[in-house]
Amino acid sequence: MADHHNGLSFLESVDHMVDRALLSMDLAPDVAEAIKACNAVIQVKFPVKIRGKVQIFSGWRAVHSTHRLPAKGGIRFAPCVDQNEVEALAALMTYKCAIVDVPFGGSKGGLMIDPRQYDRDEMQLITRRFTLELVRKGFLNPATNVPAPDMGTGQREMAWMADTYKHLNPDDINYTACVTGKPVEHGGIQGRTEATGRGLQYALQEFFRHPDEVKAAGMEPDLAGKRVVVQGFGNVGYHAAKFLQEENDCRIIGVIDRHGMLHNAAGIDVEVAYRYRVEHRSFKDFAGGEYTENGAKGLESECDILIPAALEGQISADNAARIQARLIIEAANGPVTFEADQILNKRGVVIIPDAYANAGGVIVSYFEWIRNLSHIRFGRMQRRFDEVRGHYQIEALESLTGKVLPQALKDKIDAGASELDLVRSGLDDSMRQAFQGILEVRNGNEKITDLRTAAYVTAIRKIARSYLDVGIY
Repeated sequence: MADHHNGLSFLESVDHMVDRALLSMDLAPDVAEAIKACNAVIQVKFPVKIRGKVQIFSGWRAVHSTHRLPAKGGIRFAPCVDQNEVEALAALMTYKCAIVDVPFGGSKGGLMIDPRQYDRDEMQLITRRFTLELVRKGFLNPATNVPAPDMGTGQREMAWMADTYKHLNPDDINYTACVTGKPVEHGGIQGRTEATGRGLQYALQEFFRHPDEVKAAGMEPDLAGKRVVVQGFGNVGYHAAKFLQEENDCRIIGVIDRHGMLHNAAGIDVEVAYRYRVEHRSFKDFAGGEYTENGAKGLESECDILIPAALEGQISADNAARIQARLIIEAANGPVTFEADQILNKRGVVIIPDAYANAGGVIVSYFEWIRNLSHIRFGRMQRRFDEVRGHYQIEALESLTGKVLPQALKDKIDAGASELDLVRSGLDDSMRQAFQGILEVRNGNEKITDLRTAAYVTAIRKIARSYLDVGIY
């Protein structure tokens, strides 16, 4: 994906954004270069016999930083993946984890493959073979390098990878922590599947709690009723659109996928549209909106909020001047190039950057990793205690007032938090605290005028401090 757009490569685009942040900081140049450098990257090539013929597959795993361990980052399966892309994504993971205070370093992996060309058994064989290469070379381990799902992978692939690691390391009692994003039945955690989309919702909710930020974006202060266009209708785009529609009363007026765009000014029923697309693999002939095959043009639709949730480089110097959204929140990694970012900033378009906005996945992955190491689900020891305490509070209130509380209120008071409740609470808190930290950095430095630069400064400060604390400089 290095040449996905004209101009800078994906990795160069990320580095330029970091350099822009460094200009507003008093940081020694050699320390800055150390922070930017990718620590290690490995390429593997391995044969797998498929349908009677041996095929050679190429994959990569990059470790950008180990200032915290383990290094964390997804594994993507895509026909266009390459080393440049993997290194850029690993760098983003480093900064992302620092921004949201997740104590991981940054890593990323990719396998050059089109999963649609292989059946389930073939994908399992390929995935297990790739895992074998990563484990043997020290790039997959619960203590040092922990993958997660990304584009083209999901719970299924993570279960295969964890099982392969287990068979290679039968004495490691923490084997389930070698990957995150697993099925709940195999060491996963409630809420991980929708975590990135949910985190995006929480980021928008926090943005709209700051009237000055909303005003700067040229919008009314209430998130409800906002017209939203979503590019990409996979796991992240679907869940973000679903939650914003069902829980925040946003109007999803456009959904873009690789085939085209579905548009309805009155609003699209996200759940109905999603089920139709799963069945028909396209929005064509869907009765709930107008379909056009020019999906790229849909990014330029008139809307309040644009959510690019597909690939990197979708908004570039070629179309940035025609973007009509007042607020862009980056659900994908690197959907806005460095050149486009400059153009949009000059136009006054507010961008909630990817390094913060899509961090929900790694936050909940952190919770899953902790759960795997502790060998106990969240809430198991205190849930019933909380229910009993709530019951006593209800009895006390009714005794003091002489009235019987409504049953709905009783249910809320004496309910103990489930694992999903705790995961959502932790995710919401993490997204809130991170955004407030970004605003504090931006508002405290007159050289910083945009959220992306403030986010990178936030990350770089934390990473630099970790280097200072251990005596690297």
